[in-house]
Amino acid sequence: MRFSKLYEKYAQSMSTILYYKYGDLLNPSDKVQDAFIKLWENCAKVAPEAAKSYLYTVANNMMLNEVKHQKIVFKHQEVKPKDYTNETPEFMLRKKEFLKRYESALSTLKEEERVAFLLSKVDGKTHKEIAELLNITKKVAEHRIYAALNKLKDQLEELN
Repeated sequence: MRFSKLYEKYAQSMSTILYYKYGDLLNPSDKVQDAFIKLWENCAKVAPEAAKSYLYTVANNMMLNEVKHQKIVFKHQEVKPKDYTNETPEFMLRKKEFLKRYESALSTLKEEERVAFLLSKVDGKTHKEIAELLNITKKVAEHRIYAALNKLKDQLEELN
């Protein structure tokens, strides 16, 4: 009973946070499932009040291990892009340039700013929900989002 409540309360938010930190290619939802399995296997060793922290730590460590593994895989494999599209070459170039600039600007943000910003702007979470997910106050969540927004705005305006 307690385990299912933990799952209902934290699984989705953990998946979302891992997605924003590491992207979708590394299957963050799978890592969350694996973290809950690990908690189940070690439930006798984990105090109930430490379960949330345990889950987040285990899932994050699994993602970091996957990142290391993928780096090795990419070294030994050449990724070939698709060679066809229905979009005009000009549109493709502008899209690619904008995405590169946006990703570059996102990568310069502090991790906590980037996560809070993406939870707000991409996932549509309220400041209160973000504060609860990240275990911070609402004011801190607001500060991180606005700091990220201002930094992105400044960097993207510089590039125009």
